[in-house]
Amino acid sequence: MKNLFVILVLGLTACQIHAQSQLENTAKDSATLTEYTIQGYEAHWLTSDVIVINNKYTADSLLLTTKKQLNKSFPLFKRDMPKMLQGQYPHLAHFNAYSFDIPLQQIKALLKQPLVVVEREATKGKTLGTFVQIGHIIDEIYTSKDQDADEVNDLGATLLDSSTQFKLWAPTAQNVSLLLFERDKQPAKTHKIPMLEDSSSGVWQVTVPEDLSSTYYRYQVTVYHSVSGQVETIQTTDPYSLSLSIDSEYSQVIDLQHPNTFPSGWIDQKDVPLLAPEDNVFYETHIRDFSAHDLSLSDPLYRGKYAAFTDKKSDGFKYLQGLAKAGVNSIHLLPTFDIGSVGENTDQVIDIDDPIEKACKIAKHLPFCTTLVSKKMSIRGYLEQLSAEDSSREILISAIRTFDNYNWGYDPFHFTVPEGSYALQPEGESRIVEFRAMVQQLHNMGFRVIMDVVYNHSHQAGLGPKSVLDKIVPGYYHRLDPITGLITQSSCCDNTATERVMMEKLMIDSLVVWARDYKIDGFRFDLMAHQPKEAMLKARKAVREVDPDTYFYGEGWNFGEVANNKRFVQASQLNMAGTEIGTFTDRLRDAVRGGSVTDSATYLRKNQGIGNGLGVIPNELQNEGLDAYYLKMDQIRIGLAGNLANFPLMIHSGKLKLGQEIPYGEQPTGYALDPADTINYVSKHDNQTLWDNNQYRVAYHLSPQQRTLMQVQNLSFVLLAQGIPFIHMGSEMLRSKGFLRDSYDHGDWFNKVDFSLKSNNYNIGLPPKEKDQINWPLIKTLLKGNQGRDIVSPENIRFSVQGFLDLLEIRMTSALYRLTNEADVIEKVKFHNTGSNQQLGLIVMSIAGDTKHPGQLVLFNTSEHPKAFQLPEFNQYTLHPVLASSANFSAKQSYANSGIFTVAPLTTAVFIEPSERQVQ
Repeated sequence: MKNLFVILVLGLTACQIHAQSQLENTAKDSATLTEYTIQGYEAHWLTSDVIVINNKYTADSLLLTTKKQLNKSFPLFKRDMPKMLQGQYPHLAHFNAYSFDIPLQQIKALLKQPLVVVEREATKGKTLGTFVQIGHIIDEIYTSKDQDADEVNDLGATLLDSSTQFKLWAPTAQNVSLLLFERDKQPAKTHKIPMLEDSSSGVWQVTVPEDLSSTYYRYQVTVYHSVSGQVETIQTTDPYSLSLSIDSEYSQVIDLQHPNTFPSGWIDQKDVPLLAPEDNVFYETHIRDFSAHDLSLSDPLYRGKYAAFTDKKSDGFKYLQGLAKAGVNSIHLLPTFDIGSVGENTDQVIDIDDPIEKACKIAKHLPFCTTLVSKKMSIRGYLEQLSAEDSSREILISAIRTFDNYNWGYDPFHFTVPEGSYALQPEGESRIVEFRAMVQQLHNMGFRVIMDVVYNHSHQAGLGPKSVLDKIVPGYYHRLDPITGLITQSSCCDNTATERVMMEKLMIDSLVVWARDYKIDGFRFDLMAHQPKEAMLKARKAVREVDPDTYFYGEGWNFGEVANNKRFVQASQLNMAGTEIGTFTDRLRDAVRGGSVTDSATYLRKNQGIGNGLGVIPNELQNEGLDAYYLKMDQIRIGLAGNLANFPLMIHSGKLKLGQEIPYGEQPTGYALDPADTINYVSKHDNQTLWDNNQYRVAYHLSPQQRTLMQVQNLSFVLLAQGIPFIHMGSEMLRSKGFLRDSYDHGDWFNKVDFSLKSNNYNIGLPPKEKDQINWPLIKTLLKGNQGRDIVSPENIRFSVQGFLDLLEIRMTSALYRLTNEADVIEKVKFHNTGSNQQLGLIVMSIAGDTKHPGQLVLFNTSEHPKAFQLPEFNQYTLHPVLASSANFSAKQSYANSGIFTVAPLTTAVFIEPSERQVQ
């Protein structure tokens, strides 16, 4: 008979098992010196009677081990893998399956201890075994029935009438206590309070018979942890924290409905509803970038803070007013939840405007600490003295980055508390009030507020100082490699397992708090395809119960350990089609920008896109031929039609193809089934800015004005497309990051935005070598070859902004650019100048009008020469009045004459049907 044994190992006191990087563990019986080799985490406990094990464990000649250190063991019997489990866990379908019989209460006891499966040949004195992954069985035992853990709706600290309740889900913990602290973080008079476990849910709880409002607390958890290979007693904050101390060291009891957490006017703030998701225009904003360089703020302390959004006299505030007037209606905030990478105590972090002497007290090794430079000088002042032609600036920025106050924030510490480094007072409720004041002001300006959320990974795991989830239920909240048991890190960091019920619940509960208690109007999900489609649909349903017109969108990139639905049906681009949960489309992006986000060195120049000269203004390295040009033009046309899978288009070969039949590498170009499925963009926080990308690729001879026109036209593809436009803050201002590919942690110097419109932050020194050293030779070649033609004036910047605002106004004054279903797009949107005889450098798109909306005709001239195109059936169309009255001289050089439309170089021109000619 073939069998295995599941063995309960009672820590180091009963068996000397030591975890070595979670990869190999060895146990020795001191009496017999029999060696047990325990490798990896290749066994997975799936259900109450099924374990699956990597098929390298053959299960031949197995015996039950009865050594003293093996306190309890159970035989496993080989069986076929149930088809239901094969479908539920496709990444484990090739593993061998085993059954057994263990009573439920005993299973719960086993889960509180380290578990191994071993096999042994009777004639040999060596046992081979592997540790057991228990995340799946935890879900079955504690979340698969009614009224168990996932139905507990008051996890965390809850203020009752005259008492305070604490609940923590920790089913594998051996003991949990509540620790209370005063405002000064000293232990409270009653400091340590034991908590009791509800064995049916795994929730530990205690009710303290007093109102503990504003009291700080932590949990003390005794639990076996695989990182150390032993039982640990750990202090940690609450994963359901709603308020925190400075630097997030303590959770705080708080009632988010109490008036002392509201800014003045919170209850009466403006609501900004939308009729349809397609009405959104997203403006992606980083809180620190928005104001870190704004010299017009009434108080310099507001720089980089929530408070800057409430300063009505600042350049940034006035600029937002102009955006709102033109039609931007949704401010997308990069992560604003509590993050782990930036210190919240300003005395202990470095700001670019700090004096050098402060920086050297924090980090003595910085390059300027041993020089003769005045230590009273600001870091910014010192940077300005360094050469822009070499790496001296990037060396300093790279040295400071670990200690400064800058990060994009994709490193979650606590999911449901505002980040403290953006607050003037980060301690306790103050950060909540300041965050709400920002949201309130944006609402009153006419903006919806979108939060960028990151539930796909955590900042730390294991026993790290900023780990929370993995300290409480080790091995559950994170996605583990099926062989090694190591936490997967394809996202960048420690991937969370949203396919697990309680991680999904944590995400949903968090989203509801943000929507209900902070009035957040929508959510952008980082690496959304690392989460199950089902979880996203459940989350939206829950949020809609408190905010019916919320909108969800995110990154649907298909990669990593979950790629191609390997572990579950992902929330990826193709899978989300038809759900009206939007995904960013890389199809339009790459066709306009050229190349891909992974390009480096000469490929950054060689791989031109339609938006920077492919086919019509080739640079000196361009040799792709017209096939690549024609394909990218067709990809753009499908992008303009909402990226629809079923949109018919005559492609460059003269054949009629659907969007899904036009290739994008090995994928279809068109994949959406509804316009709301698609987020259109050509620039966002990731990768080089639109301006920097274009400078890598454009021909040397183009003038500053031509480069400016090119930038405006690039944005026109986004603004005039079906689907939802997404604009990176500053892209309309020609924003540069000095060619930096990934500015997530490289400070204010490279991430500068100037709302006074005097500078675009170009040519500020070589970008940090971490990811851009390979590009330094090309950058130096470009700067030399351009001979200053890549340097823009304030007039160029203002011209670009005005051109952007014109196009935005055109979009928002006609519902024809915001069609809400597939059928209307297919019926109304048509492309001309297609097929094998198309005129190079010209896309012509018409949108049929109706009784309410005049028809629209849009011509995109991507060449450096005027283009004319004849459409007799549109002979009554005239230049759009927004363009006719614009300060944009290029648009005014475009005109119509008896059905012949002439468009200025590098210009997108819109013509409109006279009102009396509308379709009846």
